Amino acid sequence: MANREDFINPNTSSPITVSDADSSYLLESSQIGSASGSLQNEGFLSGTDSSSAAVAVDAEFGFSRPDFRQSLLVGSVDFYERHVFLCYKNPQVWPPRIEAAEFDRLPRLLAAALVARKNDMKKQTQLTICEGHDGTETSNGDVLIFPDMIRYRRLTHFDVDTFVEEVLVKNGEWLPGNPEALTGWYIFVCCHGSRDRRCGVCGPAIVSRLQEEIVSNGLQGKVSVSPCSHIGGHKFAGNVIIFGRNANKEVSGHWYGYVTPDDVPQLLEQHVAKGEIVDWLWRGQMGLTEDEQKASQEHRLSVNGGTDMERGTKNSNEVGISTCGSQLEGRSCCQTNGNISCCQNTQLPDDADNFNLHQENAEFTSEKKKSFKRQISSVKGARPRKVCSMPTWYECWEREDTYAVLAVIGAAISVAFAYNCYRQLK
Repeated sequence: MANREDFINPNTSSPITVSDADSSYLLESSQIGSASGSLQNEGFLSGTDSSSAAVAVDAEFGFSRPDFRQSLLVGSVDFYERHVFLCYKNPQVWPPRIEAAEFDRLPRLLAAALVARKNDMKKQTQLTICEGHDGTETSNGDVLIFPDMIRYRRLTHFDVDTFVEEVLVKNGEWLPGNPEALTGWYIFVCCHGSRDRRCGVCGPAIVSRLQEEIVSNGLQGKVSVSPCSHIGGHKFAGNVIIFGRNANKEVSGHWYGYVTPDDVPQLLEQHVAKGEIVDWLWRGQMGLTEDEQKASQEHRLSVNGGTDMERGTKNSNEVGISTCGSQLEGRSCCQTNGNISCCQNTQLPDDADNFNLHQENAEFTSEKKKSFKRQISSVKGARPRKVCSMPTWYECWEREDTYAVLAVIGAAISVAFAYNCYRQLK
């Protein structure tokens, strides 16, 4: 597709995100820490100021931006066969290019190892960073691999080369680790605000709505959602990837673009519960070439008469100012700041048995379906809120750094003790 932002070039580039087609939306270094780059951490904002700022941000970078739903979606995913997600910190502290950041050793070394061994890997592989919190189901250093549907725990920068060799090159198992089978559905939403403002504004609102719908429909443990880093296609924000088993028990990864919070119920009801693709938001699929993606959609539209695309055109014309779910009750959220943890806990639910598509579909009662049609309210009535603060040094501190400091302290104590004994012997 013309002017598309490529994220994989199988001939010349690495599987890592490396290009930007539109740099006008990228943040300056001084803006990192606020995902949208539009609201600074200045304490409390008045209700009027926060409402005006939210409207202005949405008009420029959010769901009301001029370029929203102006480009063709289908065929905008380059061919790749495997997706690796590294759980690491959170969007608030991610630099624009986390895979190349000097102080983020684990993602940097993993990205470099993938580039170095890309010609040795039998599968075209994409690396993406997703949110990680120690002590949760997605701790820092955990690695999720699709379509394998497995998780390795606690990868460190010392293990990167061995991990890549054994798991991604030889397609075997990493002996120090114990691969855990993943069940259910995994949804990733690009919230990489320091990379592109549109993702920092749209992504958090989608994550918030997803979490609300998962809870209200009793899908905890069956559907997991996580913010992720840049996946390619800034202009298509909100960008969503859904991994799960289809009706044939095959694992597929479907990409959606131009998603709004209002589209979340349809994605859960149609894609997750029924296993049906939402074509009017569909960008493409892992494992298919661009031509195959277009042919696949053409076939589906010929079967259903194109009704899904017609509904998409109607919905596209109705898009207005969209906000996160908490604003439905007149409350504000940290959508424009890009820090999901300010709004809610993003811990993924525990794994559960495989999601039975037909059984779960029956659980979408008529009453719940009515809730799917809720319209996002205006932000004019939003209450004053506190803008999330800048990350502190200990939020960026790695466990390995702690070990290094303890080792230095231990060595210093040992030297002091030895010197004291030496003086007493004299």
